[in-house]
Amino acid sequence: MALNHLNEQLAIEVEELRAAGTYKRFEVLSSPQAAVVEMHGRGKVLVLSSSNYLGLANHPQVVEASMAGLERYGAGTASVPFICGVFEPHIALAAELASFVGTEAAITYSSCWSANEAVIPTLTDDNTVILSDELNHASIVDAIRLSRPARKLVYRHSNMAVLEDALRSCEEDQRKLVVTDGVFSMEGDLARLADIVELARTYDAIVIVDDSHGTGVMGASGRGVAEHFGVLGEVDVVTGTLGKALGGAGGGFVASSAVVCDVLAQRSRPQLFSNALPPAIACGALRAVQLIREDPSLVTRLQDNARYFRAAITELGFKPLDGEAAIIPIIVRETAFAIRLSQRLLEERIFVTGFGYPVVPRDTARVRVQMSAALERDHLERALAVFTRVGQEMGLLNSS
Repeated sequence: MALNHLNEQLAIEVEELRAAGTYKRFEVLSSPQAAVVEMHGRGKVLVLSSSNYLGLANHPQVVEASMAGLERYGAGTASVPFICGVFEPHIALAAELASFVGTEAAITYSSCWSANEAVIPTLTDDNTVILSDELNHASIVDAIRLSRPARKLVYRHSNMAVLEDALRSCEEDQRKLVVTDGVFSMEGDLARLADIVELARTYDAIVIVDDSHGTGVMGASGRGVAEHFGVLGEVDVVTGTLGKALGGAGGGFVASSAVVCDVLAQRSRPQLFSNALPPAIACGALRAVQLIREDPSLVTRLQDNARYFRAAITELGFKPLDGEAAIIPIIVRETAFAIRLSQRLLEERIFVTGFGYPVVPRDTARVRVQMSAALERDHLERALAVFTRVGQEMGLLNSS
């Protein structure tokens, strides 16, 4: 039987992962996502591995807005937008998102993965050159593979000289798309967005930024990496997620000019062949964006927590990568060790995830700490105490 043979082959692969110590475990939560959660078999666990950056995943007003949306609009959309129509919350959310990230219009999708796989292929023709940072998210990588451009150029991470050389090599009449993460999810560093925008102006290129880890996180009012670098409103296309700082339920968006969003509605495959975002999620996300605007102290608290924890963990002797975002990767080199470290921390009821190859390059395995405005200072002190004890136990720190 073909399936039996396939199962046998895949079972060997799974056992190899177990033997190498790189098999991923999926913990089960029995409470809402928050600073502290209830985890099966663990009890109450402090969360340092969530993209719930502003603590809005269980905010009473976000939950209330979602429930009201569920009652008014029902559970789902039943089909794709052009067949069954869009709902009022989709329109309201798109307008709010466009205003928030500094563009003329926006369009929502079921995820940011879908948003990236919508916008990049749709804006690519057979005379397009795509220029992509080597550390871009997997969704960007896959979207470029689907796009089939005339040429693809991958430039060294945040190397503006290499990017400029690549732009200079393009023919004058070619469409040029420069695609980058705003915050690089595994590194926690920021794209050099002001420099990228300047190069794009010089060489007549379009800038596409996936700001999934920057929206709600970076900038004085949380409007993203563009605000952080003083180029809000100057980025041609912004993609992002509703599944992190903006309430955490799921969904994504593309924000750009009205004509770009119109073409995406008409031609992008994830819009034409996939159901729209559930209206209840759109309602919750809309309230989340409004809350950020009404209470910018959420953003300030998040940024303060990130600075404090990064400085404290460095002082203890750990080696986090430099960065300004809410992502603090602590390098431990070996994948199996990173996973053992995360498991040992979880035994101490600190939930932080270990990452290794192929998610990150070989010999750069890490545990990735993520900050949240929901974390209080005593949460951070408790986590630092556990990191110290486990770090000494596992040989990462000098026990003296």
